[in-house]
Amino acid sequence: MTRHYLDHASTSPLRPEAVAAMTKLMAQPLGDPGRIHTEGMGARVLLEQARESVAELLGARSREVVFTSGATEAIAAGVWGAVQRGIDDDRRHVVLSAVEHSAVRLSIEALEAAGEIEVSVLSVDATGRIDADEMAATVRHDTSLVAVQSANHEVGTVQPLDAVREACERVGALQLVDASQSVGREVTAFVADGYDLLAMGAHKFGGPTGVGALCIRRGLRLEPLLRGADQERARRGGLENVVAAVGLAAVADHLRAGPDDVHQRRLMESAEQRRLTDRLLAGLAGVDGVHPVGHPSVRAPHIVCVTIDGIEPQGVLLGLDQRGIAAHAGSACASADLEPSPVLQAMGVDAHRSLRLSVGWSSTDADVDAVLVGLPEVVAALRALGST
Repeated sequence: MTRHYLDHASTSPLRPEAVAAMTKLMAQPLGDPGRIHTEGMGARVLLEQARESVAELLGARSREVVFTSGATEAIAAGVWGAVQRGIDDDRRHVVLSAVEHSAVRLSIEALEAAGEIEVSVLSVDATGRIDADEMAATVRHDTSLVAVQSANHEVGTVQPLDAVREACERVGALQLVDASQSVGREVTAFVADGYDLLAMGAHKFGGPTGVGALCIRRGLRLEPLLRGADQERARRGGLENVVAAVGLAAVADHLRAGPDDVHQRRLMESAEQRRLTDRLLAGLAGVDGVHPVGHPSVRAPHIVCVTIDGIEPQGVLLGLDQRGIAAHAGSACASADLEPSPVLQAMGVDAHRSLRLSVGWSSTDADVDAVLVGLPEVVAALRALGST
C-alpha cells in the first residue's frame, strides 16, 4: 500500500540533502570542537560553517545562533534566561498567548508555580489570533517577557508579531518568538524584524531530529539553562551535536539556493504547500459535518485543521491509517492520549474532535487526492457504525 504522509507539522521526513551530508560526516573521525588537536579543530570548522548557514536562513548574525537539542530546549532556555534577567531587574511579569505550544506554556507555568513570576494569558478569537489592543494593554513596565508564536502549531493561524514587538519596545520587555512552524516555509528575518529571542527545530521542515537553535539578539546576555563548560560561547553547556548541525545546515543551504533570489526555493516550496492545503480546504468543504478551523487567510501555508461533527478522533485516525494516510488529532504533544486541544479550547471551538492535516517538502497532489477520497469514506463508515 502506498503511504501518504500528512503530519509534517509534527515532524517532516529527513531531506536527502541532510542524509547525504550527515552520512558523509559520520564516516569521518570527529573530535570535540573545543579541543585544539586536528580532529577537534576540524569539528570546530564544520560547526561554525553550519552556524553561518543557519544564521543566513534565519536572517541572523552567526554569533546570535546558539545550537540546542531542538525547539523545546531553545524555548525553555529562552524563557528561563529572560525570566531570570527580569527578576534581576525587578520585572516579574510574563505575558503569553492562550494558544502557545506546551513547551512555552509549561515552562512559564513551572516558574509561576514556584512563585517566581506573575503571568497574564492573552485570549484569542475564534480563528486563534490574539487581539493587538489587548496585548498592548496587558504589557506593563514590569513585564520581562512576552511569548507569542509566529504561527500556531495546530491551526496555522499567524500572529501579529510586529504589534508584539512595538509593545515590548515601549516597556523594555523581551520578545520570544516560537518560530517552529514558520522557519523553512516563510522568510525569517531575526535581525530585520527586531526580535530578541527566536526558537526553532530542524525536524519541522526536513532537517534531523535532535538539533535546533535559539537566536539571542546581539548584546543580550542571558543566564544559561544548561550549565557545563564554555560551549556555545558559554550560553549552552554540553558537547555540540556537530553531525546534526551539519545536517540542518545542508537543508538551510538547499532552501537558500535559488537561481534568482536567495529565498526563491523556500518561497516556491511555501507556495506549493499553500496550493496543496488550498486544495484540501476546497475539497473538504463539501464533506458533511466537516468544518475548517483557524484563520482563513492569515495562516501558515502547510497546516489544515478541521473539526468533524459527532465523531471521535481515534476512529478517524485509525480509519485513515488503514487507508495509508498519516494524520494527527488532539493536542499536538499528547497524541498518545488524544486529550482535548488547549488551543481549540482557547478558540472556543470543539476541542474533542479535531483533525490536523499538514503537508511539507515531500507532499504531492496524490497525497491530497488520497485524503479527499479517504476521509469522506472514513466519516461515512463511522457514522454508519454509530447509527447501528
